[in-house]
Amino acid sequence: MGEEGRDEVARELRIGMMQLTMEPLEDILSHARHLDRGGFDTIWLAEAYPWWRLHSMEARSSTALSALIGRETTRLAVGWGIISPYTRHPIQVAMEARLSQEALGPDRLLIGFGASKIFMREAGIGTRGPAKPLQTVRESVEIVRAALGGDEVDYHGVVFDAALPALRPDAACPREVSPIYIAGTGPRLQRTAGEIADGLLTPSITTPEFVRRSRRNLAEGATKAGRDPDAIDLGCTIVASIDEDREKGREGAREIAGMYLANKVENIQASADELLESAGLDREEIRPIAEAMRQGGRLAAAAAVTDSILDRTKPIAGTPGDCIAAIEEYADAGCTHIMLELWGAEREAQLDLFASQVLPHFRR
Repeated sequence: MGEEGRDEVARELRIGMMQLTMEPLEDILSHARHLDRGGFDTIWLAEAYPWWRLHSMEARSSTALSALIGRETTRLAVGWGIISPYTRHPIQVAMEARLSQEALGPDRLLIGFGASKIFMREAGIGTRGPAKPLQTVRESVEIVRAALGGDEVDYHGVVFDAALPALRPDAACPREVSPIYIAGTGPRLQRTAGEIADGLLTPSITTPEFVRRSRRNLAEGATKAGRDPDAIDLGCTIVASIDEDREKGREGAREIAGMYLANKVENIQASADELLESAGLDREEIRPIAEAMRQGGRLAAAAAVTDSILDRTKPIAGTPGDCIAAIEEYADAGCTHIMLELWGAEREAQLDLFASQVLPHFRR
């Protein structure tokens, strides 16, 4: 990339971390403090679901965590990446957003919605009739945006109804309408993000090729709605780890890639096909990873991720120089918001190394 390209990346690219909420609270808060001090832009809270109990991890609430992180940090933006509209009525989401705004302060909350096929399956949603994930997400965005705006809400949709009186001028609370993102793997949800959202979030195992597909879908939806596609943030979840030694710097990415490839075999199924196709992977090739995870847990799954498979997931991993090159490749593909799915040993030391050796390259 030439100097002009680097300057453009420095102006536009945000870099944060996708924090899995199946980790202990004190670990999550410690990560947030390191991100805040290190100059990262965001921490996204990936709401875990009960499936992870099979692998000795417990699900925790992203919305509750965001307020706690607000009391531990000073500048870091916190994103819900993602919550499912099937877990909370949009009015409840707006209530939780308002509390998070108070705890975080202005311009620090980002709201992410996604249908979450794994939650739908575990909750039995769609087994007794149509689940309407596209409509459910769309109506949730519309209601939450209206509720946070403070005007009277009288909404009657296909999935949700919502009625709220107008917020009185003397009410002691923020008046902010936080940016709302839609997570989408398939073209329909990605186009919907382009139509109505402030940003699109892609799932784990995103590759540069999948970024290009996502950017095209987002642009199609934005153009249909008369919006500027370039004004819509594209946040990409990318497996990551770092060390001064290249092989050590790839191990965390190997582990998180194994966890998510197993997850895609067991839970996400057809909706992951585009991700796998973009990475040049097929289900039969990654099925042994899922079997290893069932039999021996995430370390066994990591051992089943060959170098070839790891390379095709296009991680931001290895040495600081490797990570810089990978981030630039994602930026060139159209990603405007890197969400590092950072994993592996000595996570806080990894965050510090990213902060000291990688972030300055993109802050010129």
